[in-house]
Amino acid sequence: MHAPAEAALRASAALPPGSTLPQGLNARQREAVLYLDGPCLVLAGAGSGKTRVITQKMAYLLRECGYQARHVVALTFTNKAAREMNERVRTLVDPRLLRGLTVGTFHSLGLRFLREEYAGAGLKRGFSILDATDAQGIVQELLATTDRARLRAVQQTISLWKNALLDPDGAARVAQGPDEAEAVRVYRSYEATLRAYQSVDFDDLIRLPARMLAADEALRARWQARVQYLLVDEYQDTNACQYQLVRMLCGDRAMFTAVGDDDQAIYAWRGATVENLAQLARDYPSLRLIKLEQNYRSVQTILEAANRVIGHNPKTFDKTLWSDLGAGEPIVVTPMDSDLAEAESIAMRLSAARFERQAQWKDFAVLYRGNHQARVMEQALRTLRIPYTVSGGQSFFDKAEIRDVLAWLRLIANEDEDPAFIRAATTPRRGIGQGTLQALGAEAARRGVSLYAVAADVSEAVLPAPRQREAVRDFVRLVDHFQARAARRGGAVPPLPGAAVQGDLLAFDPDPPAFDADPPAFDADAVPAAGAATGVDGLRGDDAARVLDDLLAAMNYERHLYDTLDERQAQSRWANVLELLEWLKRKADEDDMTLLELVQHVALVTMLERADDEEPDAVKLSTLHASKGLEYPHVYLIGVEEGLLPHRGGDDEGDVSEAAVAARARRIEEERRLMYVGITRAQRTLRISWCRKRRRGREDVICEPSRFIAEMGLQAEAPRPVGDTDPDRTLDRLKALLKKR
Repeated sequence: MHAPAEAALRASAALPPGSTLPQGLNARQREAVLYLDGPCLVLAGAGSGKTRVITQKMAYLLRECGYQARHVVALTFTNKAAREMNERVRTLVDPRLLRGLTVGTFHSLGLRFLREEYAGAGLKRGFSILDATDAQGIVQELLATTDRARLRAVQQTISLWKNALLDPDGAARVAQGPDEAEAVRVYRSYEATLRAYQSVDFDDLIRLPARMLAADEALRARWQARVQYLLVDEYQDTNACQYQLVRMLCGDRAMFTAVGDDDQAIYAWRGATVENLAQLARDYPSLRLIKLEQNYRSVQTILEAANRVIGHNPKTFDKTLWSDLGAGEPIVVTPMDSDLAEAESIAMRLSAARFERQAQWKDFAVLYRGNHQARVMEQALRTLRIPYTVSGGQSFFDKAEIRDVLAWLRLIANEDEDPAFIRAATTPRRGIGQGTLQALGAEAARRGVSLYAVAADVSEAVLPAPRQREAVRDFVRLVDHFQARAARRGGAVPPLPGAAVQGDLLAFDPDPPAFDADPPAFDADAVPAAGAATGVDGLRGDDAARVLDDLLAAMNYERHLYDTLDERQAQSRWANVLELLEWLKRKADEDDMTLLELVQHVALVTMLERADDEEPDAVKLSTLHASKGLEYPHVYLIGVEEGLLPHRGGDDEGDVSEAAVAARARRIEEERRLMYVGITRAQRTLRISWCRKRRRGREDVICEPSRFIAEMGLQAEAPRPVGDTDPDRTLDRLKALLKKR
């Protein structure tokens, strides 16, 4: 868009500040949107409209303040939250003013940084991103163990060190005891393996940019010139590494708005530190603090209980939630004889409440501290034929068939990634067995190169059998063919190995997209006229969709599924593969990605994007951690017992040292914040239950009500008889209830 046209769109800037803002903002929300005189911290209580504040502030910056979209960055923690912000801001601002706007996660920004600054990070352009499973496989090999608990502990320790900006040498200085000493050893080897694979893990996507920006003044100045205003959501969930990245991007200018809530900081176990909120005030003395205390979600009774609970925690900032939605119904606390009785009672109450309130199943949620609590609840719901969904199930991208296809894509993007080479070479089978892999691996170790490098010029000395060499060469030729196509945006399709050459190839522009390049999704002027040519056969040359179709055919993966599984399993898995391909094609088309760029992007995705899917009408079963950011009209909070909520964790329960006592106090404070999160998910009604005894393993354990119930100022209620749970008789009773209304 030309400057005069853009100036015309910003004509509203001549009006009083905030003239384009909606009248529905309350005074504190409006203050948060309009404040631009320096760093700003918005302390946003649960349900206080923080997303609205962030999106309205983005709109204000673009419509009235003269900011160009390519200089505004908004960061959050999940793809879902980023999509919601993107969708909202698109309804507020003329699309022509949105060109280049960055709304995404910390990890997606880190990936964009590394795509451009890969050389400074010691990476090649086609570096890979290892997912958690592949990273775990490397750690497991280095540990030489099948002990899953030990493996998870070491992997978690390495992750925490990375999030604290500690390299292996730094970790060695702070390590305590033999377990952490072993973790340091593994950390060193793990980092060396990543370098050999030309790969990064998820933690590196933030750690490497933060470290590079801190060490290079010219690089820092260049990126600070690009990020002229930064907005950060869920700031209480940042770790030391993310805080460093924020500081490096903002610089002395400190033009940022951080939005967070110290009462909802529940991720210390993965390195987040609520101290980052207090640290902001120390690092930026001119920080403006604005509190959002009016809640638009819950009735006052629920908020008063939440305020009372969280009031027992030490406060960095005082805050009291309030609502004008009325007092609402009393909160009910019910003791149960056992976890089985608890589940059966709640299932019966759900059935009755749905009819009595003329509600939908999706209006109800059952929240709990740990995933293991879901099993008995699921059984009770199935008995009464109540539909439900469980949060935290297997990720689409963790399914074996999806990982098989993605292994091929990862290898095409980065031939040095050995885990991808092994999976792609053996699935589907193509004559490359364990003996062949062992021989390639031994030679790769001797030469200090990747498996693919050995395979690309495999010799008789490495693989004496001609059949083995030919199988490896066939595989390499296939990968080479798709590598040649993966990076191109235009040109005719080259033949598969052995086919006749057809047409000419167009060169690929090696320069990665600049950070402030205009994304086509926002470019209203870039839409071609009807019938305009956009490449070969109306496509963008050798586009990602065509490469994906040809790759799947060359893999012969459908036949592999039907040869190795029964028909029903094969059909289900093949349907998942086709769903993956459709999603990849759509993503490539929407964002104009080559296959290489698409592979890097897909490593950041935690779930399929189904923008047009509706939420199923089903009761939601969810852990408290997974429920954060969500809301339900009616909530059942179960298992509110000592040892469960608050959870009894750590190895220092009997330790009376000052450090151990302080650590236990911090854990209880976080558990209390978790209770606060659970309470504030409820909009209209909240029912809390605890069990007098609970089955653990093969024995029943006597339980006590959680201290949090007393802190809410509530008393227990005697359980009501729930009768039998025969589904036919239950249905008859519920039908009779309806007839009476």
